[in-house]
Amino acid sequence: MGSKEISLLIVLLVVEIDCKFEFTNFECTSFKKSLGDFEYCYLKSMNRSYKYISGRYKLNQIPFMNFKINFILWKRLSGYKPFLYNITIDACRFLGNPKSNPVMKYVFDSFQEYSNINHSCPYSHDLILEKLPIDFMNHRVTEILPIPEGSYLIQLRWIQSKSLIAEMKIYCNIS
Repeated sequence: MGSKEISLLIVLLVVEIDCKFEFTNFECTSFKKSLGDFEYCYLKSMNRSYKYISGRYKLNQIPFMNFKINFILWKRLSGYKPFLYNITIDACRFLGNPKSNPVMKYVFDSFQEYSNINHSCPYSHDLILEKLPIDFMNHRVTEILPIPEGSYLIQLRWIQSKSLIAEMKIYCNIS
C-alpha cells in the first residue's frame, strides 16, 4: 500500500459522515370533528439547529377506544411515492403489547417520550405530542435505523369504524 492509499484511508477513518434530519412541515387534519379536533399542530423553529413539532388532539367523545392507526412512509421521487411501509394496526391491541409489531414499535418509540400516549385504551384525555425535537429524530433515523437520504412524508391516519377520523403528516428531509 502506497502513501497516497494510506493517506486516503486515514482521511476516510477520521472524517465523520454527518447525516442530518430536519422537519420541513407538520400538518394535522380532523375529518370527524364530533369525535375530536386538533387544538394546535405546528412546527416551531427556535433557531437553525433547534426545531420541534407539537400537536394536541382534543377529544370531544370520551372514552376514545377501538381505533386503528395507518402508518405510511412516503419518499419524494417526482412526487411522493410509497416507500417501504404501509401498515394498519389495531391501536388499542398494539398499545397493550407494543412488541407485537416491531415496525410500529419503532415508530411509537420515536415519539412516545414526548407524548401522553403511554398507556393502553381507553383514553379519557386529550392526545398530546409536545416538543418532539429534530435531534431526537436525527438519532433515530441516522443511527438506530439508518434511512437513506431524501425527502419523506410520514403519514399517520386514525381510523374508527372504517372511517378516517384524523390525519397527521410530518414532512422531513434526511441529508
